[in-house]
Amino acid sequence: MAPRRKKIYEGKAKILYEGTEPGTLIQYFKDDATAFNAQKKAVIEGKGVLNNRLSEFFMQGLGNIGVPTHFIRRINMREQLIRQVEIIPLEVIVRNFAAGSIAKRLGMEEGTQLPRPIVEYSYKNDELGDPMVSEEYVIAFGWATQQDLDDIVSLALRVNDFLSGVFYGVGIKLIDFKIEIGRIWDGDFMRLVVADEISPDSCRLWDVKTGQKLDKDVFRRDLGSLTDAYTEVARRLGVMPAAAPVKPTLIN
Repeated sequence: MAPRRKKIYEGKAKILYEGTEPGTLIQYFKDDATAFNAQKKAVIEGKGVLNNRLSEFFMQGLGNIGVPTHFIRRINMREQLIRQVEIIPLEVIVRNFAAGSIAKRLGMEEGTQLPRPIVEYSYKNDELGDPMVSEEYVIAFGWATQQDLDDIVSLALRVNDFLSGVFYGVGIKLIDFKIEIGRIWDGDFMRLVVADEISPDSCRLWDVKTGQKLDKDVFRRDLGSLTDAYTEVARRLGVMPAAAPVKPTLIN
């Protein structure tokens, strides 16, 4: 049996453990699925394996084009070694098409193409339901500086260009996604990196031809098997882990 590891943090979909080297963490992907700020929950066997492999695929791809990330390497089917970063308490959302909250707020039909990619921020706080905030809030409360925000927008749009192209190449439309950004210090020099994960948990993905949803909306809206949707994304991208047949287990 492996020695007991020190748990640093546990979120809805992942656990962070103390890393094997200074300045690192081990990120463990759980099978838990949540929606509506964890009001709806399920355990979906195999989901963590898929998200670990998919996030590795995207983080490596970003690294290859010069976008810095916290990813170091995958350890096993559920874990990856990452750099320890100071997370900026924002979810950075990039929208290419109207869906979800923006469609409701502005009375737009889901799937409407936006005039250009729109970057939004929400304050990372589960108790408050991750409320949307403006740049003015971000700067006033000291969560990030104006220079940070300029760099965050630049990073987010580069990620959007990369992901949009990769997905479109396999017949998937990137509707929107969210990322988190972390700070890493090299002495007095600070740089921003893409952190957390990039997976169908954090993206809206629609089939280009049919509009079929291949993301967590399948779970949110009871549209079928979440594992089937995520497995289809992995299959198209050539990131297909060997996984046993999976069945969702609902938690009341």
